[in-house]
Amino acid sequence: MPLLEATGIRSGYGDMEVLHGVDVHLEAGELVTIIGPNGAGKSTLLKTIFGLLKAHAGVVRLAGRDITGTPPHRIVHWGMCYVPQVDNVFPSLTVEENLEMGAFILRGRLAPRLERVYSLFPALAARRRQRVGKMSGGERQMVAMGRALMLDPKVLLLDEPTAALAPNLVEQVFQSILAIKDSGVAILMVEQNARHSLSISDRGYVLVDGRNRCHGTGQQLLQDEEIGRMFLGG
Repeated sequence: MPLLEATGIRSGYGDMEVLHGVDVHLEAGELVTIIGPNGAGKSTLLKTIFGLLKAHAGVVRLAGRDITGTPPHRIVHWGMCYVPQVDNVFPSLTVEENLEMGAFILRGRLAPRLERVYSLFPALAARRRQRVGKMSGGERQMVAMGRALMLDPKVLLLDEPTAALAPNLVEQVFQSILAIKDSGVAILMVEQNARHSLSISDRGYVLVDGRNRCHGTGQQLLQDEEIGRMFLGG
């Protein structure tokens, strides 16, 4: 049984349907990337899985539990967190305050959870008292991912984690994503940097016009000539 499974998802914004029966699944310990052109419905799919958008049809299951249409504040209790592309940190707060905000539903000591996040992101440990608004884009992205990890999720949804980052920061963020995966968290990621993201992914999906175009292992998609011409720059 997949850890996360979305089947026949139809979703969109108001009367405008963007997804037309999309299927994806994620196994425990996997890193899976969704690629495709702008407007394909990639971010819409993550928002629907996380309950930010209502599915017109289809089913989402987390560890076998039907969570279709469940609001996000309940989904996080069941082991899934989401990092949006924008507005994913509190710039006026420090690194540690941002992380603590990620554990808002918890009671008790947060120190063990903080130290776990700092072990994954050592660069943040040294800057825990710094205001996040003064940090680079790559560092802010690490704070956003670290905040989601404060709830010790089974599944992490990442929407365009390297968007608008300088090339040297892109590599830094991808290394952080691999560290999260190695810690035991399964990751479903939407990413425009298709070649790099597929190279580190167990599997990938290609969405086009709100539909599944193809899927396979990361290496299979990288070696597919048609996928290369359309999405990987040749």
